Amino acid sequence: MSTRPQVIVVGDAVLDVDIDGRVDRLCPDAPVPVLDVTDTRESPGGAGLAALLCAAGARVTLVAPVADDDAGVRLTALLTGAGVTVLALPHAGATRRKVRVRSAGQSLVRVDDGGPGTPGGVPADAVAAALAGADAVLVSDYGAGTTRHPVLRDLLARAARGTPVVWDPHPRGAPPVPGVTLATPNQAEALGRVTQPAPPDVVAGVLARQWEARAVCVTAGATGAFLAAAGTEPVFLPAVPVTGGDPCGAGDRFAASVTLALAGGALVSAAVVRAVADASQWVAAGGAEALRRRSRAGAARPTQPANLDGRPASDQQRTRPPGTEPADPPSGRRLADVAARLRVDGGTLVATGGCFDIVHAGHVATLQAARRLGDHLVVLMNSDASVTRLKGPGRPVVTAAERARVLEAFDCVDAVVVFDDDDPRAALERLRPDVWAKGGDYGATPLPEAETVRRHGGRVVLLPYRDGMSTTTIIERSAATAART
Repeated sequence: MSTRPQVIVVGDAVLDVDIDGRVDRLCPDAPVPVLDVTDTRESPGGAGLAALLCAAGARVTLVAPVADDDAGVRLTALLTGAGVTVLALPHAGATRRKVRVRSAGQSLVRVDDGGPGTPGGVPADAVAAALAGADAVLVSDYGAGTTRHPVLRDLLARAARGTPVVWDPHPRGAPPVPGVTLATPNQAEALGRVTQPAPPDVVAGVLARQWEARAVCVTAGATGAFLAAAGTEPVFLPAVPVTGGDPCGAGDRFAASVTLALAGGALVSAAVVRAVADASQWVAAGGAEALRRRSRAGAARPTQPANLDGRPASDQQRTRPPGTEPADPPSGRRLADVAARLRVDGGTLVATGGCFDIVHAGHVATLQAARRLGDHLVVLMNSDASVTRLKGPGRPVVTAAERARVLEAFDCVDAVVVFDDDDPRAALERLRPDVWAKGGDYGATPLPEAETVRRHGGRVVLLPYRDGMSTTTIIERSAATAART
């Protein structure tokens, strides 16, 4: 008996057709290029691509309308040949196709035909039986009407009560059924579902309430993703920077990775971290086109998660000259001056805070991720006396002046301000940042400073937490090593 989880993908399947060729001349009767075709390839697209990606780590059944035509037969054969079981629903019209025409790898035109693809009579018992055996369900909406079918919506709503359900929406599709574990709209799709424009972290929270979803993750391309759940602060997961690449299919890669992780028992936050990394690597590797080429060559492999690092410091801008020593615990006037100076050029003012005693890789990731949320970053750092009260005798290991000097060396940091209280509320009252960013280890605990930030129109965003990375852990590990020697 297989130990691989069972994943059910429900959605709209498409047949992707890639026509490659060479252009050496123009048509004599019109100023258009003539393509000499060298290769034609077909592969599953839409929910079919999502099913293929899930099949890299699970047993997969695709529930989707399939047309009764030659293209539908070929689409089914491609899926079953890759190990995907197809539970075909009636399909209105011819098979939906997306035909991409390329010359030397450069796209010339895309032609869409077929459809509409809406399902006819749904075999409710067969679909219910498939959903009952699922470890996770992925709804891959490609706007053909599958997510609007009342029987399917009722079955999916029932499944969501006891099974992780990931809903990848489409602008022409229906909203998620209540109770889904996670909805994964991209930023454009998310903004199209709310009445007022807002930052993606805010939109994620609005949609979580509007859709009655347990969580919503708004993906923002190369920026990363914003995860929000009812009753918690939103979390920003930065993407790994990618130069070039092809984003086609990145949304499917993200949704499939989340679904596989949830099917394996992962928490939603951990599943999203994995999916952000997988989507970045997917883009870097060449996207859906690269997968199709590898599949045809018989060398398709599941992508592995990449490391979640922030944007390199060299890609960021600093507005404060280096070498400025921090002052003693600041007056309200100094905090206001810092804010005023950084706001001169406009943009979003971000603040983060902490002790930063022995700066480590977790701190670096936090600072780089925080800076990507806006245009200026201020670090509110606990004074020596404050660290001693919070951490106990013997702390800090590094003095405030030295800690601040280290932080100021980062190009992503625009200013460091030392405060003497046990929490940053008084400092935030003066600074009034647009965004207050904190490490994700605070996710289950209300932040005492959140009310202060929001009172002045700011937002609170949580950042990824790197497990096992803390100054305390470093000190304990060093002491244990010293004791053994």
